[in-house]
Amino acid sequence: METLTTIFSSINGVVWGPLMLVLLLGVGIYLQIGLKLMPFRKFGTGLKLMWQGRDETKTPEGEPKTEQDGEISPFNALMTALAATIGTGNIAGVATAIALGGPGAVFWMWITALVGMATKFSEAVLAVRYRETDSTGYHIGGPMFYIKNGLGRKWLWLGGAFAFFGSVAAFGIGNTVQSNSVADALGTTFGIPSWATGLILMVLAGAVIIGGIKRIGKVAGKLVPIMGILYVIAGLVVLVINSSQIGEAFGMIFYYAFNPHAAMGGFAGAAVMAAIRFGVARGIFSNEAGLGSSPIAHAAAKTKNPVRQGLVAMLATFIDTIVVCTITALVILTSTVWMEGEAGASLTALSFDAALPGYGNQIVSLALAVFAFTTLLGWSFYGEKCFQFLFGTRSIMLYRVLFVLAIPLGALANLGFIWLMADTFNAMMAIPNLIALALLSPVVFKLTRDYFDGKEVLPGEELDHDKA
Repeated sequence: METLTTIFSSINGVVWGPLMLVLLLGVGIYLQIGLKLMPFRKFGTGLKLMWQGRDETKTPEGEPKTEQDGEISPFNALMTALAATIGTGNIAGVATAIALGGPGAVFWMWITALVGMATKFSEAVLAVRYRETDSTGYHIGGPMFYIKNGLGRKWLWLGGAFAFFGSVAAFGIGNTVQSNSVADALGTTFGIPSWATGLILMVLAGAVIIGGIKRIGKVAGKLVPIMGILYVIAGLVVLVINSSQIGEAFGMIFYYAFNPHAAMGGFAGAAVMAAIRFGVARGIFSNEAGLGSSPIAHAAAKTKNPVRQGLVAMLATFIDTIVVCTITALVILTSTVWMEGEAGASLTALSFDAALPGYGNQIVSLALAVFAFTTLLGWSFYGEKCFQFLFGTRSIMLYRVLFVLAIPLGALANLGFIWLMADTFNAMMAIPNLIALALLSPVVFKLTRDYFDGKEVLPGEELDHDKA
């Protein structure tokens, strides 16, 4: 294990080094400029389309939807994407960013979200534009398909690389990290053994995952809004109690984003580079903008318009980071627990508990359990589609079974190594995706101009995955 930890630590230091930060932020800024800040200007349009997209039977224009349009509603596609993003990153990830990078890391999380809205929009546009239909009649898409169909077969190796990293990363970020965090939280708060948590999660998740994207979409469409709203309300209650500290918290976020933080109490201090690195890394871990994961869900949406789904997709980054992560960050920074050397989910739980004694810890543990459960569902679909790209449609059930069986193993594993592995594979996924986004950006810009000029925007050919 020590050898593996050393290897992954070395790789992690490279893939999350300055080059990756420049690539993530650089591509996001380039797309934001190329779209002329459209994600900000048309934010209200995205909200309107999301609300209209709740209807499984009609398009936003009022026309009947058919199975040829996709498998799940645009709203449920967004909720599936949010199911995969609103998880441990919002609770443990934010706390880790502050514990390692200081309060300034929150500022850089915001930056990843603001530029990431353009990235997420572009990913969804390309996912619908270049999606295919497999032998079972289901729509499949994502980076591996817009690399294959948008860049051509000479780039197929890049799509294969993304699919490999994605199918493996799903076992980390989307599976073992989630079950491990839940087991740790429920064990600490309620004394539930890790093996029991792992088995319960396996049974519940398995019942949904084996049913495929339609069942995942329906469960996500119910659980994500309810738990997300309840968590935000709980956070706002804490902030009302700690209202006198909110101004100081914002002051620390902006000041330490550009200035080193000295050691104090149990906090070891942090350089500006640490704030940037951990802020961007945890921001991407949370909202996944640039990873290429969420477009896999958006490709299954019942829509024929890539730009319309892109407008819905970009909301996920805002909701996940600007809303949910900010609530968590402010709860932590308005308490003094973060100065005592705590980290991860326990830091968030103790910060809630400082304002709501006896209840805060339980609120965070239950929220973490539900968030992690929905993340398991979303990432099972992502990994499955990557595996399908590599090994064909017949491999789907095998992947689902292996994914479900890995859940209890994650609950019993070493948390530190799992986080390191997940962090590393996140970056490995992002590299092929960001290259493709940069190369296919002219397509995104043209489709967006055509849509807002009132021209017809088509999703592209319906390709046969098993023959193409």
